[in-house]
Amino acid sequence: MNELGVEVGIGPVSPGSDGGNGMREFGRLAATKVAALKKPGRYGDGNGLYLQVSQWQTKSWLLRYQLAGRSREMGLGSLTDVSLKEARDKARVARSMLIDGDDPIDARDAKKQALRAESAKRITFKEAAGKYIAAHRAGWRNGKHAAQWTSTLTTYAYPVIGNLGVADIGTGHIVKILEAIWSTKTDTAARLRGRIENILDWATARHFRDGDNPARWKGHVESLLPAKSKVRQVRHQPAMPFEEVPAFVGELRLRDGISARALEFTILTAARTSEAINAAWTEIDLNAGIWTVPAERMKAGREHRVPLSVRATAILSAMPREKGSPFVFPGGKARKPLSNMAMLELVRGMREGDLTVHGFRSSFRDWAGEATNYPRELAEAALGHVIGDAAEQAYRRGDALEKRRKLMEAWARHCASPAKGKADNVTPIRKAR
Repeated sequence: MNELGVEVGIGPVSPGSDGGNGMREFGRLAATKVAALKKPGRYGDGNGLYLQVSQWQTKSWLLRYQLAGRSREMGLGSLTDVSLKEARDKARVARSMLIDGDDPIDARDAKKQALRAESAKRITFKEAAGKYIAAHRAGWRNGKHAAQWTSTLTTYAYPVIGNLGVADIGTGHIVKILEAIWSTKTDTAARLRGRIENILDWATARHFRDGDNPARWKGHVESLLPAKSKVRQVRHQPAMPFEEVPAFVGELRLRDGISARALEFTILTAARTSEAINAAWTEIDLNAGIWTVPAERMKAGREHRVPLSVRATAILSAMPREKGSPFVFPGGKARKPLSNMAMLELVRGMREGDLTVHGFRSSFRDWAGEATNYPRELAEAALGHVIGDAAEQAYRRGDALEKRRKLMEAWARHCASPAKGKADNVTPIRKAR
């Protein structure tokens, strides 16, 4: 009978027989005997190692030991998973810890806790991307921004690293993602690299990963992939030569409708489509001749004051105001702005080819650079571009509004000038419907 009153098949077992820390060698049990045992009880192998047979005839290993006068029992696994030899090896490791004064059960529990903590810290790239997008969504001016992030990551990044822990992502993964599209979709690949870099920076700041960012461009990815300029020439938005703008504007003035007035206003102010169609009456000061575009609607994230030429002011003065709508150029739906496709369709209807509304900004810039003596910085400021580095921007505190007013008035005169070989095409403004 053992100390629990259970009869065992191999010799007597008592708490003091080998449950202490004496180094009685293993070897009482044999593998064949272990396999044959069926009677419930504990069967000692020596050195505190026991085979336990339950009343259901399941078998498992147990190590009994004493530390600081305290008796403890440590499970070493079932016979199904741990052989006799492996049980002895585990017991020897535990005994070695006892010699050093360490409790093997406490050490095993601490290891489990560490693994659980490490597991809790692990986060996949896909999970990190979702958290990053959620955290920054409110700060993105365009609601489509989050959708674009999700789309590019889902298409190109997730198949490679989506299910990888952020801590396990290396340079090889980044290059594998980018190489597949770097030559064919260079702009998309460049944006994708930046998005991956931002997500991994977020993961580092949240202590989900350590070390350098494998998606960083400077001094890293730039040495592994060719520069964008070497892959292909940048394709700019198709633009109308500035010499042809007067004829186009002359035809445009003969057209009625809000789309025609919005397009002419956009050309005269060198504005982006989104800036023009979302222009609100609260942004317009007709007396001062200034249109103030708020920072949240500017690509550069800075307030932009646009000096209005006489013609641009006349367009606004003649625009009817829709009751309940804040927009200067209202659309077909109540209290909604003009569709972003309305002006493009008008351009395509007036001229063959793939001209864009945005291209008129290039027409303005080419005119300013080639046909005038106005400084480059003034033309760039008129386009709402950020000029120079941080130090230069701090020094240039003003926005040269009055100087830009002269520039925009000169542009308006150019747009109203007679086309070459044709009679004067300047016509009075027609009231928009």
